Amino acid sequence: MSKKSQNVDIESMRHSCSHVLAQAVLQMFPEAKLGIGPTIENGFYYDFDLPRTLIPEDLPLLEKKMKQIIKQDQRFVKREEPGKRAVEFLNQTGQKYKAELVKGFLSAGEKISFYENVMPQGDKPMFVDLCEGPHVERTGQIGPFKLMKIAGAYWRGDEKNPMLQRIYGTCFHSREELDAYLKQIEEAKRRDHRKLGEELDLFNTYEKAGAGLVYWHPKGGRVRSIIEDFWKKEHFKNGYEIVYTPHIGKSWLWDTSGHLEFYKESMYSPMEIDEDEYFVRPMNCPFHIMMYNHRIRSYRDLPMRWAELGTVYRYEPKGVLHGLLRVRGFTQDDAHIICTPEQIEDEILEVLRFSLEMWKAFGFEDIKAYLATRPEKAVGEAKQWNQAIKSLEKAVKAEKLEYEIDEGGGAFYGPKIDLKIKDALGREWQMTTIQFDFNLPERFDMTYVGEDGKDHRPYMVHRALLGSLERFFGVLIEHYAGAFPVWLAPVQAVVISVSEKFNDYAEKVAAELKESDVRVEIDNSDLQLGKKIRNAEMQKIPFMLVVGEKEVKDKTVAVRDYATKKQKVMKMKAFMKLVEA
Repeated sequence: MSKKSQNVDIESMRHSCSHVLAQAVLQMFPEAKLGIGPTIENGFYYDFDLPRTLIPEDLPLLEKKMKQIIKQDQRFVKREEPGKRAVEFLNQTGQKYKAELVKGFLSAGEKISFYENVMPQGDKPMFVDLCEGPHVERTGQIGPFKLMKIAGAYWRGDEKNPMLQRIYGTCFHSREELDAYLKQIEEAKRRDHRKLGEELDLFNTYEKAGAGLVYWHPKGGRVRSIIEDFWKKEHFKNGYEIVYTPHIGKSWLWDTSGHLEFYKESMYSPMEIDEDEYFVRPMNCPFHIMMYNHRIRSYRDLPMRWAELGTVYRYEPKGVLHGLLRVRGFTQDDAHIICTPEQIEDEILEVLRFSLEMWKAFGFEDIKAYLATRPEKAVGEAKQWNQAIKSLEKAVKAEKLEYEIDEGGGAFYGPKIDLKIKDALGREWQMTTIQFDFNLPERFDMTYVGEDGKDHRPYMVHRALLGSLERFFGVLIEHYAGAFPVWLAPVQAVVISVSEKFNDYAEKVAAELKESDVRVEIDNSDLQLGKKIRNAEMQKIPFMLVVGEKEVKDKTVAVRDYATKKQKVMKMKAFMKLVEA
């Protein structure tokens, strides 16, 4: 570690580095208008209104200026001003965005804090910025840093506001930590699901046909089909029934659920059918409740576990759409558990066990739970919340999961468990949600007849296990860098003939594999053998079966393993067992 930075809080150091960036930008562009510059995970960013568009070549120039500021070991000095005086100062210096921020504080009557950068032996500010802090004491305590990229960002995240230019950066205590992080970033780029989706011909999003909507190409569709088949099989095995529901519903349904009151901006425009107003569904829950309420339910009918791969549509601003990870149309692996209060503890334990079992089947072992408790404003009785939270926590402990309590982080309608998984790069993804709901059973007047012959309100749990198939597939692509395990690979083997003379044998081998349900392709093109092998490797096909004169004579195949890069001559039955393993 750098001796100057080793005892410094990393968040304060990164925040200070973002201010040094702003100082460097003002040196390069004196007329620049400053936005905000917070820390984020693994770094920081700062937004600017600039006289021209930045180019990548500007970043090294800014880094050079930042290094000079750091070398000067300028002091960070805090001062406070009354709100009106702060606005006057910011307007005088042309910082209109900062002035706008301060005006938002005035009604609270707060004093506004600034930080000045002052030379070690001086008192004249070299740079002044509106900021709450904290900062390091001196710029010399800032460790190794790197400016990463330039992006666009609407002021205050509102599409109606000006588009600013955002510079992202990172900062660490030591050069070793920085280099390791940069190496991880490069590896993440190599694994980017959008890049691999194109290279492996898995999926696409055609903006001219509708942004944020996913087209699953044949190979991606094959993987999805394998996932869905496995998902259905495991759900039936674990006591679920699978249902299918409509994609649209009358407006009264969304009025009753509360979506039109709280969620309308994310719902797609209504349509009129038979003089009734319909909306495209953003969620599946009201439809499942309709089926539950179709007839009188007894305590003997419960628990009910209903699952659906239900496609929903939600509006997302264009600027946040991101491949498969942030879309406008997606298929949730949704389920609802409806049970009695006495059954809830066992049901939560079972759904958590099932979730972990599924994640491990897909190759994810590093999983952490986050338990969100009751917020200040909530529906449902305290007794219900306490029982629900106790059930969630007991299940997490029973599975020996590492977990954190998110105090007050639950939705207004119930507590929840979020499961976050770590991928091959150690990145954490929020995937599974197990969410209590004390709201919808009340809104839809859900009941069951208890042992006492009276009506009772059931407990309802929403459960999204993989999250959505689109987002899950994006994470899966990046976790495996596109090289899926054999059971998930869209093409498990490719038969490659050494030359045209052996095409008939290659066709025979491929036909035999198809008969055994092996997903196989054949390359009997006129390309050189090395080129054929290279093409198969680029497609990350698990096995290449090379056939030539010797293989024809011995009725074997020369199997090249993509993962190990080793080759072994095998009989067909032995290879089929290898695929099935």
